[in-house]
Amino acid sequence: PASCPAPCECSEAAKTVKCVNRNLTAVPPDLPPYVRNLFITGNRLARLPPAAFAARRLPDLSALNLSGNHLRAVEPGALAALPALRQLDLSGNPLVSLSPQAFGEDGSPLEELALRGALRDRGVLLSVATMLQAGTLRNLSLLELADNGLLLLPAAALPTLLALRRLDLGSSSLVGLQNLSFQGPGQLQSLNLSDSSLGALRNGSLAASRGLPALRRLGLARNTWVCDCTLEDLLAWLREGDQGEAKEAPSCAYPDKALGKTLLKVNGSDLNCSEPVDLPSQLQTSYVFLGIVLALIGAIFLLVLYLNRKGIKKWMHNIRDACRDHMEGYHYRYEINADPRLTNLSSNSDV
Repeated sequence: PASCPAPCECSEAAKTVKCVNRNLTAVPPDLPPYVRNLFITGNRLARLPPAAFAARRLPDLSALNLSGNHLRAVEPGALAALPALRQLDLSGNPLVSLSPQAFGEDGSPLEELALRGALRDRGVLLSVATMLQAGTLRNLSLLELADNGLLLLPAAALPTLLALRRLDLGSSSLVGLQNLSFQGPGQLQSLNLSDSSLGALRNGSLAASRGLPALRRLGLARNTWVCDCTLEDLLAWLREGDQGEAKEAPSCAYPDKALGKTLLKVNGSDLNCSEPVDLPSQLQTSYVFLGIVLALIGAIFLLVLYLNRKGIKKWMHNIRDACRDHMEGYHYRYEINADPRLTNLSSNSDV
């Protein structure tokens, strides 16, 4: 029988090796060749170097769980020597570097990739998008990107995933799907958007979503849905489609009268939709009202002037006399300064 690494637990019958919470800093080099399911979790690997796994030693490894290992870097070629790999879990690792060549140059047979809480660094997110765009993981049927605080998903991330069946974007900060293209994954059956920051889905997003004929499960729960007129298109889409149990989960967060009501129980009166407002007419009315107010202020000002005309006239005469006296004083001083004899006479008079 093949040997089992000292810090691990092995079961040849189940084709499983578990190296859990052993403070490992590297992948054990003497893993048994029969392993199909490998769990190396809760350790301190920090990095996954090139050729971390040897192909001749692990030809049947199909499920690899590396979650919670404090991994920060997955280097080029780190996973290239695993020809049978179908499932990979890198969740819970604070990745700052995930090489687009981690699976080698020829692509990977990987079908399920879990990156829950591992893409909080924007550089890693862009690396994953580059990897997906290049078609390295064209066989993916499950992609888990939940709990990454995503504000948006790079537009080129999904079109190449023609085999994608399940996409998890839950527990994110998504406020819309404007940048999310569903042109590629036409076979998508499950889409999770729960626990995000969605308040409404605009027409463009819904038009893109209608390109998913196979969609049967849509997670929209625990979002801050605003049940007003912006929700009409979403409600129509939910009612005309077949999203199964997910229909009843999402509920209104605003306004207060609809708080807690499930979306499919919301009716037109709850949305409080009114007739569309003619904006040009509204502006014209506002301008007319402003003109009337200004005219009224002008009339009051003229009336005040008329009632106080005598006082204003007297006040104007006083100002004119004061200005005239002031100017005569300046003129007298100018004449004295201009005539030397008057200047001397003025000086002697001062003495």
